[in-house]
Amino acid sequence: MVSTQTIPTASDAYAEWARARRQAVTAPQGALSLVLTHWSAPGEPAVDEAVARDGQPDEALFTRLQRTDIDTGLPQEGYRIWRQDSPAQQAFEDIDRYPYDPAWVLEGRFELVDEQRVVPFEHIRDAGATRSLPVSGDLVFTVDGTEYRLNAFDTVSGGTAKLQLVFGDRTNGAETYGAGRFLFLDRPAESRALRPGDSVALTIDFNLATVPPCGFSNQMNCPLPPLQNRLPFALRAGEKTVRFADGFTL
Repeated sequence: MVSTQTIPTASDAYAEWARARRQAVTAPQGALSLVLTHWSAPGEPAVDEAVARDGQPDEALFTRLQRTDIDTGLPQEGYRIWRQDSPAQQAFEDIDRYPYDPAWVLEGRFELVDEQRVVPFEHIRDAGATRSLPVSGDLVFTVDGTEYRLNAFDTVSGGTAKLQLVFGDRTNGAETYGAGRFLFLDRPAESRALRPGDSVALTIDFNLATVPPCGFSNQMNCPLPPLQNRLPFALRAGEKTVRFADGFTL
């Protein structure tokens, strides 16, 4: 008997990924739920949770943050309040995205760089100041015969080691989110210990490019693409912008 079971296609996988993205951003601790990010003065103690929750409903979520102050180098304690009844949640309609395009699934490589290499990233809420982030390697790929090398840094998502790419292209501000987009890739397995300059093959699927969290909440502080991560062409793949109800702005 011939099986009638449908074999999933790349477009099917893309549609499933889009559904998972919608579920993630609308979750209780999804970006749309963030209503407040607060930082204590550098070197000051953390705000008591009861004080932070004052005026918030019982079902609001409370989480803590830590960072280093740009100006003083002192530790800073912060917290966030998440609410699923946030104005952004109520106004959210969808994430607009490009149709799946196999042309933007590129065979490239991840090239390890020196452990001490850091890159200054400007963040959207830091008034032009920069925070130096350690860059673990370069994503190297070719488009129309030209090789591009973009900085990526290590992160963890869902308990899995990832590479995070913060990039811009010619669609930003016209077709896609103005401040650039993110791409998360599984960090490739290494059959041997890599030294700076060594590389490992890596598939780079730009169909999975995302609007950064600051496109869903003005309480997020997203890194902006450094100059070396700004592509000189239009990359029409992945998410474009967040669609809210008419009249709503972050």
